[in-house]
Parts: sequence; structure tokens; C-alpha cells
Amino acid sequence: MNSFVKVGIVLGMVVVFAACADKSRPNYQYMPNMYEPVGYETYQKVEFLPNGQEAMLPAENTIPRGWMPYGLENTPEGKELARLNPSPLDSLQTEENLVVGAELYAIYCAICHGSKGDGQGTLVKREKILGVPSYADAARDITVGTSYHAMQHGLNSMGSYASQMNNHEMWQVSEYVMKLKQDLTK
Repeated sequence: MNSFVKVGIVLGMVVVFAACADKSRPNYQYMPNMYEPVGYETYQKVEFLPNGQEAMLPAENTIPRGWMPYGLENTPEGKELARLNPSPLDSLQTEENLVVGAELYAIYCAICHGSKGDGQGTLVKREKILGVPSYADAARDITVGTSYHAMQHGLNSMGSYASQMNNHEMWQVSEYVMKLKQDLTK
């Protein structure tokens, strides 16, 4: 009988606690930061940084790691100076550079310039863009430097590809463009 009393008391306590629970209000939160995120503005002062520091802007004249600035301006004079620029890629890896350049060209350039560089890409055939000339056009006088310059700054309706490709990749595509130009002029 003693055990029946103990079981009865435990069941009574469970019923009392269940009856007292308020379903319209959440229970006590033991770690509220786990449930309610704290949002911070990017450059605001926050109390957990020592000496009242805040997230600071980078120092002036610094560049992101791995990025090299392009020294020529987006002007006609800059384009003429780019014409004299040779490719800085290793001449011993020419075949590798052309393979990678062909892959990148197919991704970024062929949609407008065509897979052969003849200016007959898918968008040109569908008349979404007009006036994409062939690399074989003698009036264009394309060099590896001007090709890189056009990718870096954009040219006419073509926007810049500096945010999609790094410098090395743009030089690889420029070398592949020169190969396409040679194939078209044969």
C-alpha cells in the first residue's frame, strides 16, 4: 500500500504541473541567445570589442590578397598601350594555357563571339546582340594585349570580365583568342 501512495503522489504532481502550464506563452528560455539572434550592422560600434573599437574599413591604397591591379586606364590611349603588352604566361605551358583558355572562352565568350571567333555566337544568331565582329576582321587589329584590355575594362557593348576571371585566366583566354584569330585568317 505504501507504493500505491507514492505512485499516487507522483501522478498528482504531474497533473498539477500539467494543469499549471500556460500554452499561450513560451516556457522559460535557459539560453535566449540560442533562440533569438542578435543582428549587427557591418560597421557599427559593438560592446564586446576592446577599447570601443569597431569593424574598420581597410587602410587606404591596399588591395585584396591575390588580386593585382591593372595599370592601364580605360581610355583609347590605354588601349593603344595595351597593344604593346605581351602575355606574361609561361611559354613552356602554352598547350596547357590554350586548353584552359578554350574552356573559359566556351563559358564566357562563345555565347556572343561564337566558338570559332567568327562573331556568330548563339545570341548573335538569335538577333539578341548585333554587331559582334569576327576576329579575322583586319580593321580590328587584335593583339593579346588588346584582348586582355577588353576583358579587363570592357569594350563597346561588352562589359568587363574582371569580376568573373582572375588575371591569369584572362591572359589564358587572350592567348586562345589569338589562336582563334590565326585559325580564321588561314
